[in-house]
Amino acid sequence: MNSPTIKRAGEVSVLTITPGAKKIFQAIYRAQTKANVAVDETVTKLRVSDVISKMSFFYEKIRNAVHYQEEHLLRKDAIERILKRQLIIENPIKINRPDSHDAAQHLLMELIRAGYLANNSLPETKVDEVALIIDKYFSLRSLAASEAVENINFFGKTNKKQKSAKGFDATSWSVGLAAVEIEQNLAPDEVSKTVIKVMYELLENRLELPTSLPYENDLQIQLYLAIHRSFLKYDDDMLTLILLNYFNAGWSEAKPDLINYVAKNFSSIRELIAEQLDHPLSAQLLKVVAPYTVYFNILKDVISEDPTKVYDEFFDDPKAFDRRIKNNCTRRYASAKKKLWRAAWRSIIYILLTKSIFAVLLEIPAAKFFGSIVNPLILLINVSFPAALLFFAVAVTALPGDDNTKKIVAGIEDIVFTEKRRQDKIILRKPISRSSVMNVIFGIFYTITFFISFGLIIWLLEKISFSWVSITIFLFFLAFVSFFTIRVRRGAKEWIVVEQRDTFARFLLDFFSTPIIATGKWLSGKFSQINIFVFILDFIIEAPFKILVDIAEEWTKYVRERKDSI
Repeated sequence: MNSPTIKRAGEVSVLTITPGAKKIFQAIYRAQTKANVAVDETVTKLRVSDVISKMSFFYEKIRNAVHYQEEHLLRKDAIERILKRQLIIENPIKINRPDSHDAAQHLLMELIRAGYLANNSLPETKVDEVALIIDKYFSLRSLAASEAVENINFFGKTNKKQKSAKGFDATSWSVGLAAVEIEQNLAPDEVSKTVIKVMYELLENRLELPTSLPYENDLQIQLYLAIHRSFLKYDDDMLTLILLNYFNAGWSEAKPDLINYVAKNFSSIRELIAEQLDHPLSAQLLKVVAPYTVYFNILKDVISEDPTKVYDEFFDDPKAFDRRIKNNCTRRYASAKKKLWRAAWRSIIYILLTKSIFAVLLEIPAAKFFGSIVNPLILLINVSFPAALLFFAVAVTALPGDDNTKKIVAGIEDIVFTEKRRQDKIILRKPISRSSVMNVIFGIFYTITFFISFGLIIWLLEKISFSWVSITIFLFFLAFVSFFTIRVRRGAKEWIVVEQRDTFARFLLDFFSTPIIATGKWLSGKFSQINIFVFILDFIIEAPFKILVDIAEEWTKYVRERKDSI
């Protein structure tokens, strides 16, 4: 490669590539070179029957249809579900734990069958790596649960309900973290690690905390968490693992002494992590990081097209870099629209399968019980309304424009070229704190808004002859789908870096929709915990189904062995 100093044609100024940008170039180049290396065919790989795996693959599709989850979290969610089944359902004696090696082997085979991992590509040595992770967290779970039981009552008396709750809490927490660490072990991403490091170094030098804020000691870890939240879409379990490593150095390679220490201090460590996850700076830093997430994602895409060629074009055709960024933005916008529609259809299927069926089953007997007449048209409206609302919301979602692309180009040049680096600091502001009087006043106004929003809808529905049962179901869907619409559209809006202008129409929309969306968020959290379809699949169907798949897998191996012997 040429020297990292560029002189644009017709310009006197010289542009120098920043050290951070060079690190990203190098990381992507290494990753692509490694990917092109021939696979060692002598290494024994994990392999399952293609025919049998189709059964698990289709089962997983059905299960994901009735339990909505972000696409990038599906594999982690599957790992956690399998581990919980192994520990709680298939190993009912909770004080013991299954053999880590067997658990790891079983886990990886299930993930391959379900299509989360490629067949005949994972080396068998990966079983030992995953087994070490499982053993660490199963040990933590057992020790933490035992510690909770010993300290649950000062006089040594144990309440059975408390004991069960503490044990499950330790199980849920430990298995969730095990799933995160296993998922990261199965899909290490060195390029993203480099990008995060460069982004962190850039923003750490750019952020400034007012002296009036007492968060100097938390700023670095909060910035690190915000980058992972935004750039890698980490959920709370993933962020918890970061914090567990942060507060307990060496946790990734934890020895028995460290595991025992974390177990003994289980409650205090949980509280410490919870404080950091709900830190006053988190929302503000997430806003700061969001546009940089777009810049670094586009930059990574541009470089990945051909690292050597893109680097050389800095000298041969300096304007090519800007063209590549603009072309990539166009592709990203189109891809975001496709993902938006895919997420919308997943949400529609999920709502139809889990909520609309429930509404029909509830509305008809409820109407008969209270002496109301079931109106087929109103029933059809209640069933079709969620899909129609989501469809409309997606259809009117606009793609970012040229002004957005220009800002992205400027943001990437700020990252890549030393001379284009912004010199101004990003000064964090003090989190908003209101007096108790103001909170009461705003609470009253919000309550009034709540009743106005729902009252107008109820008035309109009564005008078109909705019964109170139908109105209740309609309002449930309206709130639920309004919240889902926000979640679905978030993927498309995350590429917008230009600040949206406030208009009177937007103000009115927010004024009336916020209480409905907030209600939908609350309902989503409550009803996701009592999803009868997920309960049936996870606790009644999945365990025997997986046993059947295992038997079928062994049978195909037996038949293959008999055939080979002939």
